[in-house]
Amino acid sequence: MRISDLAAEAGVTVKAVRYYEAQGLLKPRREANGYRTYDADDVVVVREVKALLSLGLTAEQTYPFIECLRAGNERADVCPASLTAYRTRIADVDRRISELTELRARLTDLLADAESWRTRQL
Repeated sequence: MRISDLAAEAGVTVKAVRYYEAQGLLKPRREANGYRTYDADDVVVVREVKALLSLGLTAEQTYPFIECLRAGNERADVCPASLTAYRTRIADVDRRISELTELRARLTDLLADAESWRTRQL
């Protein structure tokens, strides 16, 4: 299939497919005329990358999942490296939650202080 067909079937843009290719996530075959061709396995890869990116993983962090698929697994997340990538992303999310919780507490304190000061001025 052509790049536009792959993009449509996987639910992404042609630009996204080109980006995935530039990142080494896709390796299309070339026809004699130089056109890229893709197959059903590439659709699976693109859908997987799209799903992983929506979880906040970077393109680089999707490599273990794609390698897992290319190793012949039905799921991209059953290999040890994929599980490690999940754990790393969860730790990142936990750190961000902690940072946001601290930020919220600081903002709440500042708001309370400002409201108290304003009330004393009236």
